[in-house]
Amino acid sequence: MKIIIINGPNLNLLGKREPEVYGAETFEDYFTKLQFRFKDVELEYFQSNIEGEIISKIQETGFSYDGIVLNAAAYTHTSVGIGDAVKAVETPVVEVHISNTHQREDFRHVSYISAGANGVILGFGLKSYDLAIQSFIKE
Repeated sequence: MKIIIINGPNLNLLGKREPEVYGAETFEDYFTKLQFRFKDVELEYFQSNIEGEIISKIQETGFSYDGIVLNAAAYTHTSVGIGDAVKAVETPVVEVHISNTHQREDFRHVSYISAGANGVILGFGLKSYDLAIQSFIKE
């Protein structure tokens, strides 16, 4: 099984940016834990602050991987292009958010990704990624 985690803007600052919202751990450190936890899954990680690069990565992996875990961050609420890319690919996508976006500013209540995603997981901190990966594993 091959799954890619795609993170959007500012998630490269996890561990430094708003630790009261996002926690104190870097994503790279957490990704190492995910690789250990899911040894039978080939996990990849990609992060970009650039919308077009995220769209290109979805298109690149969206026909050959078993799953995409997508945290488009702020682009979730603004990018029709990322939403369209999710709808255009065959690989199932699970939308993930570290915080509960519905407890935050009103503009964060809208997602252009959810309509094309197989599911949405939010509000469980970094554990949201664990839950998304588990959703792809057939028991």
